Amino acid sequence: MLLVGLTGGIASGKTAVADRLAARGAVIVDADLLAREVVAVGTPGLAAVAERFGPTVLTVPRDGAPAELDRAALGAIVFADPDARRDLEAIVHPLVRARAAELTRAAPADAVVVQVIPLLVETGQAGVFDLVVVVDVDPGVQLSRLIERNGLTPEQAMARIEAQASRAQRLAVADRVVDNSGSIADLDAAVDALWRWLLARVPGPGETSGR
Repeated sequence: MLLVGLTGGIASGKTAVADRLAARGAVIVDADLLAREVVAVGTPGLAAVAERFGPTVLTVPRDGAPAELDRAALGAIVFADPDARRDLEAIVHPLVRARAAELTRAAPADAVVVQVIPLLVETGQAGVFDLVVVVDVDPGVQLSRLIERNGLTPEQAMARIEAQASRAQRLAVADRVVDNSGSIADLDAAVDALWRWLLARVPGPGETSGR
């Protein structure tokens, strides 16, 4: 098995890269999807978030449906308060890591397993992986994509970008960089090259993976 950490700044295109790797045969473990799973209705994660942040981060139940996490309300709190963000991460991150480890153990022994982790650098996980791939994008492109995608003001978008590691910090841990500043065709070509590079590094029988 080759264990790959895939990261990048918000709105850099991590999902686009992961989707293309999945189409080529990679096993994808997406931390963003797991972060939703571990705070779904009825989970201990949701109960812990509600206890810490109060009922305002839950939706108003309708027609007898249970309350769900109001992500917009929670986001408004944690992106404005670093202490609140750290409290949220202390609840969610251990749950996500446990679930990611479970899914990784279930993958085939010869798989290329790609864990998509937006906060890989911030949480000090680079050393956990055989290889780290960083999706990089021009900062101006990143800002405009985030504003358009999330319907944010420039100030709100910058707050989200600045809440993450810097571009330089991400690039410093990269074994491979995928530039997603160009066209879809450019990205397809970059992922093709990345996939060939990854396959060449899958350990053979009796070998161990590593940098």
